[in-house]
Amino acid sequence: MRFEGETAVVCGAGGFIGGHLVKSLIADGVNVVRAVDIKSLDEWYQKTDGVENLSLDLKDKANCEIATADTSLVYQLAADMGGMGFIENNKALCMLSVLTNTHMLMAAKDAGVKRFFYSSSACVYNGEKQTNPDVVALKESDAYPALPEDGYGWEKLFSERMCRHFEEDYGLVCRVARYHNVYGPEGTWDGGREKAPAAMCRKVIEAKNSGKHEINIWGDGKQTRSFMYIDDCVKGSQMIMESDIDEPINLGSSELVTINQLVDIVEDIAGVKLTRHYQLDAPKGVNGRNSDNTLILEKLGWEPSIRLRDGMERTYRWIEEQIATGTKGK
Repeated sequence: MRFEGETAVVCGAGGFIGGHLVKSLIADGVNVVRAVDIKSLDEWYQKTDGVENLSLDLKDKANCEIATADTSLVYQLAADMGGMGFIENNKALCMLSVLTNTHMLMAAKDAGVKRFFYSSSACVYNGEKQTNPDVVALKESDAYPALPEDGYGWEKLFSERMCRHFEEDYGLVCRVARYHNVYGPEGTWDGGREKAPAAMCRKVIEAKNSGKHEINIWGDGKQTRSFMYIDDCVKGSQMIMESDIDEPINLGSSELVTINQLVDIVEDIAGVKLTRHYQLDAPKGVNGRNSDNTLILEKLGWEPSIRLRDGMERTYRWIEEQIATGTKGK
């Protein structure tokens, strides 16, 4: 690995992706000296031994200075976010993450950090290009002219620009990945912040366990999405951080499915068929979104490739175990 032996901090390490990233970086020889999250340590999804695990609010610049001290690499994943229900109902909270990103960039610059990785989102893309379920896959240039997801998407797009200008003006090398719907074990599956794959697994398990074979689906089920398994996400994040890709780039699966097809997959895994009730007034996001992987294939010769059926099987079994043991979703 290009960064074997480098010192790193992972921000948002108490969250789903951050927890997996810490373990993956260490396995690949990166010296993760510090893991940071706003949550108290007992609320972290995963903690890794041998790492300084800190509970810090990174909206505060002084805490960002603590986080970046004696590190050469920064992985900035910290954000106040969740699934579509959370994003649509907490726009101000999502926007406040701009303080974290700005202060982390400032602290990284002052600390002489070599590289700064920023996890952006497919929510930056122009909404007018996502009105049809029969979507044309989104390429990186489709973020402009700007019309991103209100709140969360605007914050992500603004922070991408901050990264660009910190590189131009101060020489801080920045790498930006636009994540497309990441899912997998050790993530949120209940409580309001969960995303569609985990929510579907939970709903199907609950319907199967209760004997009431019904499920509520947000929207009409015809919305289209692609979903990226966590292993592809952390691998792609590391490859992008180590690369010479000097522009925001898609990191997502190109395997497009409708929400109805996602439910089909989970029903097949569970061995049940459910009566579907469509909640047309519930938050459902854009009608269609998929990742155009032309650029990542050109630059890295790689793209996320774990099949949705395979990733959902692993995710379902993990959530099934959590429910069976009475573990609460985070």
